[in-house]
Amino acid sequence: MRPRRPRDPNELAFQVFQEAIGEAPRQEIPEEDTTPAAVAKRKGAAQGGKKRAQKLTPEQRREIAQKAAAKRWKKPTP
Repeated sequence: MRPRRPRDPNELAFQVFQEAIGEAPRQEIPEEDTTPAAVAKRKGAAQGGKKRAQKLTPEQRREIAQKAAAKRWKKPTP
């Protein structure tokens, strides 16, 4: 997981500037977790959608797609 950085562009620029001149400690990116459990979890997450799609009937997939399209194109209420 990467360290959190400020979302505000001005704060981010200030933080990068401080790191560059050495006034703030540089945020290191931690190494990726390579334990067998973590690797299996990432692989499972990548396969989940494909396996779910294989289990659904064409009618179920169509219904899900129609609901998603309706949500996507729904006009926001003021």
